[in-house]
Amino acid sequence: WVARYAGRMNPTLPPNVAINRGRIYGAGYMDARYSPLPIGNPNDGLKNSSEPVWVEAKDLKEQRDATLKMNQRFVDKYKSKKVKGYQDVYQEALRLMRSDDLKVFDLSLESSEMRAAYGDNSFGQGCLLARRLVEREVRFVEVGLGGWDHHNNIETLIPAKAEVLDTAMSALLADLHSRGLLEETLVVLATEFGRGPEINPEKGRGHHPKVFSCAFAGGGVKGGQIYGKADSKGHDVAENAVRISDFNATIATAMGLPHEERIFAPNGRPFTLGNKGKAINIF
Repeated sequence: WVARYAGRMNPTLPPNVAINRGRIYGAGYMDARYSPLPIGNPNDGLKNSSEPVWVEAKDLKEQRDATLKMNQRFVDKYKSKKVKGYQDVYQEALRLMRSDDLKVFDLSLESSEMRAAYGDNSFGQGCLLARRLVEREVRFVEVGLGGWDHHNNIETLIPAKAEVLDTAMSALLADLHSRGLLEETLVVLATEFGRGPEINPEKGRGHHPKVFSCAFAGGGVKGGQIYGKADSKGHDVAENAVRISDFNATIATAMGLPHEERIFAPNGRPFTLGNKGKAINIF
């Protein structure tokens, strides 16, 4: 949605990048160009992105031209948005391979001190890569941190996982602030659902979608606010519930996106970014 409505600031880099995501979702009924560029391991950079050194430039150009010519015949024969989307992505990949912007994916260009500040793990280095991408005007970056499904032994597992999160997030916010980027960058920390307040016999906690917390920083958000409240047991929302649609509408409002504007899937079904949600006043 961000890539579609906000467009590109950097014409070479993709507007949507997903880092450390086990499963990558496409753009659904939207064009393929809005799908995320997947980065499996931020330390590896963008794999298979260098031009082959063992092929002469002239021969390589001839091979590319021949491939594009063959693909074009297929595109002309099968008038499909998906087919054209593949052709467009192929062209974008070629353009990126020849661009100086490709260096943004190379974390070895950062100092050892900076890399250590984010944490020696894929999430920390993913957050560092996110900062580099934001500097190069990539619109939307997602960094995944899985492994929170703690049905047992939370006394040991949660502190270790929280240390990874806290180290990387604090480094990211401080880094963005020092570079003058935090006010124009909305940082969102979120999950799909929470955990129940009861401790099970395995010293863990079960799934609990009824109440959980998320956090906003930067992007014009006023710091130090707490919006909403759980009950005394952490089982239900007691005050100011925020629906998922409200959450998305808040992000859209911060970014100046038209969250009430409808777009239509191929079957005619209307969709909006906020799904009739109301932005909460945190700005």
